Amino acid sequence: MNNPKSKSYTYKDAGVDIDAGEALVKSIKPMAASTRRSGSEALLGGFGGLFDLKAAGYNDPILVAATDGVGTKLKIAIETDILDTVGIDLVAMCVNDLVVQGAEPLMFLDYFATGALDVPSAAKVISGIAEGCRQSNSVLIGGETAEMPGMYKAGDFDLAGFSVGATERGSLINGSTIKGGDIILGLKSNGIHSNGFSLVRKILEENSISYSEKIPFDKNLKVGEALLAPTKIYVKSTLKCIKGGLIKGLSHITGGGLIDNIPRVLPKNTVAIIDADKIELLPIFKWLAGLGNIKPREMVRTFNCGIGMAVIISPKNVKKVTQILEREGETVSRIGKIESRFGKTTTIVKANQGTWGFNEAWSVETGAD
Repeated sequence: MNNPKSKSYTYKDAGVDIDAGEALVKSIKPMAASTRRSGSEALLGGFGGLFDLKAAGYNDPILVAATDGVGTKLKIAIETDILDTVGIDLVAMCVNDLVVQGAEPLMFLDYFATGALDVPSAAKVISGIAEGCRQSNSVLIGGETAEMPGMYKAGDFDLAGFSVGATERGSLINGSTIKGGDIILGLKSNGIHSNGFSLVRKILEENSISYSEKIPFDKNLKVGEALLAPTKIYVKSTLKCIKGGLIKGLSHITGGGLIDNIPRVLPKNTVAIIDADKIELLPIFKWLAGLGNIKPREMVRTFNCGIGMAVIISPKNVKKVTQILEREGETVSRIGKIESRFGKTTTIVKANQGTWGFNEAWSVETGAD
C-alpha cells in the first residue's frame, strides 16, 4: 500500500541528474561538429552514429577497429585539474593503433563514466577528445556519458575510446614483407604518452614530489604539466607514406616499450637491432630514471624513451620517407635495422657506456618463442 506521507523519489535523489547530461550534450555539440569530415555530418543525439564509406572515397574497404584508455594518467589529470589534454591521449591511443595496420581512422566514440556529472569538467575532457579527432581527421560520431553514483568517489571519472578506420582490400600492413637489411626509423614522442604512469606515480610518492612543484629540467613547467603532455598522434604523417606504398611495418610504442612492441610486426625469421645511442632520451625520462634508479631493461620495457612510433622501411626509401615525415612535422631518427635470425631473440636494444646516463655499456634482449 502506498504511504501518502512518504517522500516521492526522483532519479536525481539517487544521484543521477538527467538535466546535467542534457546540458553536457548541448555543450559538446559544437565540438563534435568541428570534427566533421567526408562520410559523416557529426551529428549527436541519435541512437547510433552513421558513416558513409563510399562518401569517404572507399571502393572495397576493410574495417579496422581499436579500443583503449588512458590508464592512471587520469589520476594525475584529476588531481591537478588539468582536464583538457587527456582526451587527446584517449584518441591517440586508439588511432595510432589503427594506422600501424595501414588503416585511416574515420570515426571515434568515447565512454565517460563518473559518480556525479560535473558538466564543465566533462566538457573540458571532451574538448580534448575533439582536438584529438581533428588531429587525426576522425569524426567524433557519438559516445556515452554514464553517471553511476557509488561507483566512483567525488571528482573521479574513467574514460574509454573506440575508433574505427578503413583501408582498401589488399592494403593492410602486416609486416610480412619485412626482411633482413630493412631500416628502422624512430619518430620522436611528446613525453611519457599514456603508459607507465603507475610506476611514475610510485616514484613521485616515494620521493615526496608533488605535481605542483617545478620540474628540475624546465623551470617554466610544473611536474603535473610535464607529465600530462598529450600523446602524439602520428596519423597524418604516416598515412602520407602508407598511401605511397613506402612502409613495410609500423609499431606504436606503448606498454612494453621498444623491446616488446616492435616484434609484434616482425616475421618470425627476423630480429630488430635497436641502437639506443641514436635515441635522444627525453629529459623527463632521465629525471624519472634517476629518481627511481630504473635499470635499462625496465626503461625499455616500460616507457617509450623518446620514440613514439617505429617505422620499418626498405633502405632505398630512407631518404624519401624521412623527407615526407619531416615535412609533416615529425622528428625522425634512424634507430636500428632488421637482421635475419636463427635463435629465439626478437629484439636487441644496445648502448655504449654513458648512453642515457648509465655508467656502463648495456644490452637488453627479448625473445617471443
